Amino acid sequence: MSWKFFRGTRDPQFNEILDRIKAYDKTGDRSLVHVRLDDHTVLLLNQLKLATGIEMQKVIAFAISELIRQHPELRTIVKQFLQKMNE
Repeated sequence: MSWKFFRGTRDPQFNEILDRIKAYDKTGDRSLVHVRLDDHTVLLLNQLKLATGIEMQKVIAFAISELIRQHPELRTIVKQFLQKMNE
């Protein structure tokens, strides 16, 4: 069954975030990172894949990029740490 079947019954707010995740381009990504997630999060991501067709890796990549975009101070913290190491 296609996830598009349920699209009209969802809150439009959900459609927006799902569309943003689906549109997230990770074609140039080459690095591999192993993440550890709790069982509940893995279950939720697996259910999200069944409901929407969005892969777990894409959700994680999108979430991390959004976290960094919304909190640019994280970049500053890393830069300051690296500068102190090089002193």
